[in-house]
Amino acid sequence: MNFDLYIWLAYLLAAVLFILGLKQLSSPETARRGNRIAAFGMLLAVIATLLDRQIIDFSWIVIGLITGSLIGAIMARSVKMTAMPQMVAVFNGFGGGASGLVAAAEYVRHMGGAQPLTADLGISIMAGTLIGGVTLSGSFVAFAKLQGVAEAAATYPLQKTFNFILAAAAVAIAVFLILSPVEPNIYLVLAGLALVLGVLVVIPIGGADMPVVVALLNSYSGLAASAAGFVLSNNALIISGALVGASGLILTNIMCRAMNRSLANVLFGAFGAGAATGAAAAAAGEQVANPVDAEDCAMMLAYARSVVFVPGYGLAVAQAQHRLRELADLLEARGVDVKYAIHPVAGRMPGHMNVLLAEANVPYTQLYEIEDVNPDIANVDVAVVVGANDVVNPAARDDPNSDIAGMPIVEVDKARHCVVLKRSLNPGFAGIQNQLFFLPNTRMLFGSAEKSIADVIHEVKAL
Repeated sequence: MNFDLYIWLAYLLAAVLFILGLKQLSSPETARRGNRIAAFGMLLAVIATLLDRQIIDFSWIVIGLITGSLIGAIMARSVKMTAMPQMVAVFNGFGGGASGLVAAAEYVRHMGGAQPLTADLGISIMAGTLIGGVTLSGSFVAFAKLQGVAEAAATYPLQKTFNFILAAAAVAIAVFLILSPVEPNIYLVLAGLALVLGVLVVIPIGGADMPVVVALLNSYSGLAASAAGFVLSNNALIISGALVGASGLILTNIMCRAMNRSLANVLFGAFGAGAATGAAAAAAGEQVANPVDAEDCAMMLAYARSVVFVPGYGLAVAQAQHRLRELADLLEARGVDVKYAIHPVAGRMPGHMNVLLAEANVPYTQLYEIEDVNPDIANVDVAVVVGANDVVNPAARDDPNSDIAGMPIVEVDKARHCVVLKRSLNPGFAGIQNQLFFLPNTRMLFGSAEKSIADVIHEVKAL
């Protein structure tokens, strides 16, 4: 049995582990195990690649492994949960950038006369360059938006037309280079256009659509990796990249359905570009919210039969997930039925709330999707909204003229009582005023979620 066969078998086993790991990532209960399985598959693929006889010098590979491992370990320990979406965006960008560099290196190698550039290899190189460049620059624009250092949505006249012209020009140049590959200067133009396109594609996307953007850029990074696999004739890279690309597109579709919007509307709609309009803000100023203090909130929760917590990005900002778990444990000890309703787009990346609650060791059996909670929401004594906004806005259901009309929501307004933990009455990431705050059965507990929950815990213990 020759050595090459062992390499192929290792790649095949790695691919199987990728698929098994990805399957287990579909459930919060098995996600950690799936992540370990996929990670082991990647380790196996890396080892098989390092043992490949085509590698001549290991010096830079070892330096890269050590440096990357150190950076990854530091980031895993130091990055807060609130910054997790930004870190995912950066990872997507680096993935796309790495694939683009592989394509560029192969182009340079073939231009040096190593061997002629065939049509199939040329297509792979140009695809890797285009997708990798768009992913790299687009992901860092997404990072800047999530970090709050870039405008939520920037638009200008004829934006779509200009982007289409640039995309068409990039494709035309790629085709030209496939047919006439010995044009290094034109290749640099193609790489530059890809980077510019990445910026222009992401800048008009509004803040409310960032979960979709993160999923889409993740898909792009997978497609770029798959293209790099074709460039290097590496089956493990082709398969893993295709899996990431396909799963990213599926997740993007799920996110779009969760907001009842098309991908085209997400990419070009500039949804959530700003805060509430002057008229909406004025109307909100004329309405009166019903505040509640920690003592009264504790009374409502402690003597309830059922409580549903609805977490949002504000929970991540306040780092209050551990406090929320503590409050839930207290209520359960008093015989209260506790559930968590997880909206797919709560937070700023897919699965943000699931990861946040898993960090606090919230039992997976208490996590419910909105279609499992809404049918029985009228029988819930208290629905507690912790830092969520747009995903509980009744306007999505009741106002056909609202920008979020048709978006599935957690219908907390139908619960017997609703308590909203929020710093103020300001609109959410979509820039739309939430009428939930002013309903008769809603009480507002103002302040940081961490402090508010701590105060409620103190009062519950005192009962």
